[in-house]
Amino acid sequence: MKKNILFVVNPISGDLDKSDLIGAVEEFATTNHFELEVYETTGKNDIKNIQSRFDEFKPERIIVAGGDGTIKMVAEAMEEHDVIIGILPAGSANGLSVDLNLPSGIEENLKIAFLSHYIEMDMICINGKKSIHLSDLGLNANLVKNYEQSDVRGFWGYALQAFTTLKESEEPFVATISANNEVVEHVARMIVIANSQKYGTGVIINPNGAMNDGKFELVILKSLDLILIGKIITGNMPIDSDDIVIISTDKAEIKTDYAVNFQIDGEYCGAQKSLEIHILHKQMKIAVP
Repeated sequence: MKKNILFVVNPISGDLDKSDLIGAVEEFATTNHFELEVYETTGKNDIKNIQSRFDEFKPERIIVAGGDGTIKMVAEAMEEHDVIIGILPAGSANGLSVDLNLPSGIEENLKIAFLSHYIEMDMICINGKKSIHLSDLGLNANLVKNYEQSDVRGFWGYALQAFTTLKESEEPFVATISANNEVVEHVARMIVIANSQKYGTGVIINPNGAMNDGKFELVILKSLDLILIGKIITGNMPIDSDDIVIISTDKAEIKTDYAVNFQIDGEYCGAQKSLEIHILHKQMKIAVP
């Protein structure tokens, strides 16, 4: 008996042409006796459309080709259903696939997405929105905002905006953080809300993070001088530094003295003064090597 697979592909993610990828997925499905249904996202009613395809087709897995935003959308569409999600990284932000150590080659990724075992992964809820990977307040969110408004995509787009963002960076903000029955105050340039360890560039920001431990980390960067940025980017995250504080918890509240730019999983979410955060333990099943 053939097993059903729903293949959700974001045709515009990462500015990459997906026709070869779709062809490779169809060929793999045929060779391995899977019944494949392809759904291309449009940006309109995608969650509802994916849910109705799921109800009709009853797939045992959903394979997603896109970046973190597409994966998150599928996870939200499936939050009432017990289904394994396989990832084919194909976005401008592929942070989750980097953190899961998914290979870069399409053949190995197809085997993992279709056939491999899975972990039950946590998600984070921030002001009612879901985060699967890394969200942050401050400098990196400014970068995401500038990147979204620019015409240059990919690595050079980020590099260009990093320079602009550092040049224009706002004053540090004062954050009052309630977590683990304590209230602390820090002057910060950036606060990362981390479900995992590293950004899509491979930069480790949360060395002790695990995606299925029922906890998230607040990584508070008090200063961001070029020496510290250099250390973080080269993978030498100085966790014993006075400039960095890490709080591990399952719920927290952050209040800031002025509205600070905020992003979730690479998507700019405006300037915020208050964040309510809690963990959603074992929220989705993700195929891993």
